[in-house]
Amino acid sequence: MNVACIIPARYASTRLPGKPLLDIAGKPMIQRVVERVRQARRPSRVIVATDDQRIAEAVRSFGGEAQMTSAAHPTGTDRLAEVAATLPDMDLILNIQGDEPLIPSSAIDELAGAFDGAPELQMGTLMTPLTESEYDNPAAVKVVTSLDGHALYFSRSLIPYPRNRGPEWRCFKHLGVYAYRRDFLLRFAALPPSPLEVTESLEQLRALENGYRIRVIETPFRSIGVDTPADLEEVRELFRSGRGESL
Repeated sequence: MNVACIIPARYASTRLPGKPLLDIAGKPMIQRVVERVRQARRPSRVIVATDDQRIAEAVRSFGGEAQMTSAAHPTGTDRLAEVAATLPDMDLILNIQGDEPLIPSSAIDELAGAFDGAPELQMGTLMTPLTESEYDNPAAVKVVTSLDGHALYFSRSLIPYPRNRGPEWRCFKHLGVYAYRRDFLLRFAALPPSPLEVTESLEQLRALENGYRIRVIETPFRSIGVDTPADLEEVRELFRSGRGESL
């Protein structure tokens, strides 16, 4: 199976302008992400999808592959699909966020491996146990799954609600790492936004509302996505201390 990892990277950011180019211990953030993804065994190509020439030039300066995309895309899925449309030889497309410099290569390989011998599987993603501090945080997206490991619903609210909070109650945080069969991704991106997607502002709900199944893999990986100056300083300190390379 031919696998490509696409990393969307936009220059615009309300809280951290130019986020992909911000320095993390001597390297721009986008380079840290690309280096992590390159450690995975399954992808044969790693492509940064960007609408900003400065990011493209930075990626090419360290030997990475960058593809310019339209600045008019309303969602990251649309940007992903534009690049995937140029990759007819790829079977599987992985979407890795450009602000995840600590993503482990093992999580990428595990997600890609879920598609082996499963021709019916069209889309997959990751989840990790939710911490109590994240229960009421709408930025921490929650997911509930069926007994066979497929998503039932994603929400910014706490789900399932612990009306009877016994030992069987578990709550999971969705990690924004996706894998798609290429042909499915192109069909999915062409669908109009769905009511629940618009309500929660979560693109993955479009797939569920249209009757598609999403396989969800549990991982111990604890994401530190760089969304705020505090996140950036935490990640910088991890790399300065040498711990960022080993996580």
